[in-house]
Amino acid sequence: MRLLFRQRLFSWFDSYDIYDEAGNTVYTVEGKLAWGHCLHILNAAGDHIGTVREQVLTFLPKFELYVQDQYVGCIQKEFTFFTPKFDIDCNGWRVEGDFLEWDYRVTEACGAQVASIHKELLHWTDTYVLDIADPEDALYVLMFVLIGFALLGLVLIGAVVLVVIAGVKANDGVAYRYPFTWR
Repeated sequence: MRLLFRQRLFSWFDSYDIYDEAGNTVYTVEGKLAWGHCLHILNAAGDHIGTVREQVLTFLPKFELYVQDQYVGCIQKEFTFFTPKFDIDCNGWRVEGDFLEWDYRVTEACGAQVASIHKELLHWTDTYVLDIADPEDALYVLMFVLIGFALLGLVLIGAVVLVVIAGVKANDGVAYRYPFTWR
C-alpha cells in the first residue's frame, strides 16, 4: 500500500492530508491547541481513529500513541550526542535509516520490512511517500511519521534559541561557541 503524505500550504496548526495513489483522501490529521503536540487522525469519513500526544515535563521528547482512546505504545528520544536515536515501544518495531532526514525504514524485530518512508522533491508543499507492506499497519506507520514532524519542530526551536543566544553574546563583544558543532 502506498500513501502520499502532503502538508497543507497554509495552516496555523499541524494539518495534513494523506492520499492514496489515486488521489483519494485516506486520512486527515488535525493538530489541536494543547500543551505539547496533540495530533488527531481522522479516516476518510471524518471519524476519529487515532491520536499522537506529546508528553510534557520529560527530559527528552516522548510521544504516546493511541488507537481510538486505547494506548498502543510510545516513542521516546534517547540521549545521544551526534546521531538521533529513539526508544520505540510499539509492536516490537524499530527504525533504520535517518529519521530526521526522511529516508528510513520501519522494520519488525525479525528484520522484516513494515514500511519505507522517503521525501519527494519538487512539490509546492512537502510530500512524503509511505510504502507500507501490510495495509493493517497503515495507521501505526502514519503515527511514526507524525512524530518525525513534531521532532523536527523541536529541533528548529532549539536552533532559533541558540542563534538568539549567539547574537546577544556577539552584541556584548563576547566570543560564543555553539554547544554542539562539528570541527
